[in-house]
Amino acid sequence: MMKGQELMNDGTLPPGLPNGTPVWWRNPHALPVDAAMARSSLDGEMVKEAEDAWEWYGPLLAQLFPETAADGGRNRSELRELNRIAGMIGLTRGRLFAKCDYALQTTGSIKARGGVFEVLTHAVDIAREAGLVEDGDDLSKLAAPEAKAFFARHRLLVGSTGNLGYSVGLAGCRLGFDVEVHMSHDAKQWKKDRLTALGACVVEHGSDFSQAVCAAREAADRQADSHFVDDERSITLFMGYAAAARELADQIEEAGIPVDANHPLHVYLPCGVGGAPGGVTFGLKRVFGDAVRCIYVEPVASPCMLVQLALGIDRPVSVYDFGLDNRTIADGLAVAQASQLVARETRHMVEGIATVSDESLLIWLTHMWRLEKMRLEPSAASGFAALVEFGGEIEVPDSDREITRVIWTTGGAYQPETEFAAALARGNDLISSM
Repeated sequence: MMKGQELMNDGTLPPGLPNGTPVWWRNPHALPVDAAMARSSLDGEMVKEAEDAWEWYGPLLAQLFPETAADGGRNRSELRELNRIAGMIGLTRGRLFAKCDYALQTTGSIKARGGVFEVLTHAVDIAREAGLVEDGDDLSKLAAPEAKAFFARHRLLVGSTGNLGYSVGLAGCRLGFDVEVHMSHDAKQWKKDRLTALGACVVEHGSDFSQAVCAAREAADRQADSHFVDDERSITLFMGYAAAARELADQIEEAGIPVDANHPLHVYLPCGVGGAPGGVTFGLKRVFGDAVRCIYVEPVASPCMLVQLALGIDRPVSVYDFGLDNRTIADGLAVAQASQLVARETRHMVEGIATVSDESLLIWLTHMWRLEKMRLEPSAASGFAALVEFGGEIEVPDSDREITRVIWTTGGAYQPETEFAAALARGNDLISSM
């Protein structure tokens, strides 16, 4: 496995960082799980509440997304073992899996775990206040025409680079909400078009993700009966993601895989603003404790969580401050400034952060299609790129143990054929030139 430039945390970032060199940064702030949880402002029982809420929402989710009905309205994805990929990259010990959120039946990305969860939570909350439902009711009634007429008097707003906006937009529009999605300049046109086709109002910005979120937040403040889905600050969103940890734990148990000190679990999580990987990390630490190591993966042009954690959490920092342009093919990870909530809550939990090049994303998108027929977006291939580039360094603390590696693939199944074909062609060209 190739060795990139290692970023030392001495209070500054290395001179080579603006050059876009891939790095592996081992987090010096990581603590044993009990100490890390003690420093969190969030209660671990909130994850259990989110798990229970997902179960309660099942009948409604099955109405909104009939493809989930056979599974009781559960928003779940496959855990797939990747023996051919493991052989290709020379893994001789342990096992390799993909968590297939790229094909989630709701919206085809991990963002459904947070975005759809927050939309459903808000819908239930306002319906309960209006006397339309009570605790314990069959929530499928909220998909009825009279409920949709009620939701139509309320607005949902969100700022997004694409997948969160689509998740909020799809769930919100199917419930009947008036939906407004603020999209950054790097959002793919097909995602904007798809939202417009759903009936959402798409507000395009010539600026980046942070500015789109700010604009959506300000618009919500000006409008009555509005709810802003805040990708930077929402605890509901965070807990929707955190609930995914129990799903993974159940799948690992069903596969007969032990997770303990001698059989550690390494989970690679693509990271943009941080909500999804942060929530999953929080949930996994609650389930597996110190036996799980969570690794965030960011593009070389957009390592917002890396610079935030390396330089401290007392003030926001931006990749622009270090000569980086936040331009990447991984639109879902094109974020210049990390969530302060996530940085604060997972600072002592995340094992470290790897950065990867756009070229490696395209190469691994192509390999995963060739060998596994997995239809990934570039950002969803980032965990594979990180494992190959830095796996030897990342696994040093567990090198004498049987490691189970899980790459969380975060989006891609529902992208247009033309979009996927173009990325695949670029990946094939890169592989051919190697």
